Formats: sequence, structure tokens, C-alpha cells
Amino acid sequence: MSKIIKIDSPKIPSNLETASFQDIFYKEEPELINCAISNSQIDNESIDRLILSKVKFKSMTFLNSTFNHAELTDVIFENCNLSNAIFTSANIHRVVFKDCKLVGIDLENSSLGNVLFENCELNLSNFADSRLKEVRFDKTPLKSSNFFNSKLIKVNLIRCNINDIDFTSTKLKGIDISTCFFESINVSPESLAGCQVSSNQAIGFSYLLGLKVKD
Repeated sequence: MSKIIKIDSPKIPSNLETASFQDIFYKEEPELINCAISNSQIDNESIDRLILSKVKFKSMTFLNSTFNHAELTDVIFENCNLSNAIFTSANIHRVVFKDCKLVGIDLENSSLGNVLFENCELNLSNFADSRLKEVRFDKTPLKSSNFFNSKLIKVNLIRCNINDIDFTSTKLKGIDISTCFFESINVSPESLAGCQVSSNQAIGFSYLLGLKVKD
């Protein structure tokens, strides 16, 4: 079983004020702080350098919205839909995504620290050129997701479907994928050094390395 990495939880006060995401359009700076927002649709919006701090979102949709250079600190997304949302070059720290649909989300060139993805859908997501430190993917499908040239430090992949995932130019040293399911992944033999796999997975990787396994 994978060693569970400690993830710092979002530091959110218990007495959050109820707010509307639309409040952001009446402020000089695009920011939301110390508030809770639920049951709203924020689709097809484009906000550059969005700041979210100590915010809880529940049952929200952010479909096809763009938030480049966003700063997210101490935020919870619960039962939200962020499919095809764009968060390129974002800083995401102490953030939880729980029971969320994140299909096709774009986090290219972003920095993620102390982030939890729990029971989410992350198929076709993009983490290319991103830095992930102390990040956990738990029961979260990552089929056909892109981790090209990413830096993974203390990252957990627990019971995830990672079929057809792309780890090209990404070192997997210290990463445990033994509980994950896949038929094939895109990875070079050099990147596999130090990766922790199950015995069945090891047989599959032996073919990648050009080895012939005898019964």
C-alpha cells in the first residue's frame, strides 16, 4: 500500500459569509476572501489573475472558464464541475477538490502544493510543465492526462485509473503507482528509475525495457 503523504488542509474559518461569485465584478481587484458560495453557474467567464483565499465552493459549475495566473490559497471545491476550465500558470496552495468533475482542466505551467483530489474525474487533464509538491490523487481517474515535463515531489497516486497517461520527460523516482490501474502509459525507461510498482506492473514494464520474462 502506498505511504500516505501528509497534506496540509485548507485553513478556512467556520463563520464564512455567504457571497455570490458575481461580487467579483464590482471590485477593483478580482478577488474573493473569507466567503462561501454555492449552487451557481460561472460558465464561459474569463478572469485574469483571480485571487481566491479562504473560500468554499459547493455545487458550482465553472465550465469552459479561463482563470490564467490565478492565486488559490485555502480553498475547497466540493461537488463542483470545472470541466475544460483553464488555470494555466496558477499558484494553488492548500486546496481540496472533492467529488468534482475536472475533465479536461488545464493546469499547464502551474504550481500545486498541499492539494488533494479526492474522488474526482480528471481524465484528459493537463499538468504539463507544472510543479506538484505534496499532492494526492485518491480514487481519481486520470486517463489520457498529460504530465509532460512535470516535477513531482511527494505525490500520491492511490487507486487511480492512469491508462494512457503521459509521463514523458517526467521523473517518477519515489512515486508509487502500485495501486493504480493501466494497460499502457507513455513513459521512458529513464523516467521509471525509482518508481514503485506492483509485481504485475513490473512484468508489463519489462517489455518496455526490452526484457523477455519466462514463465
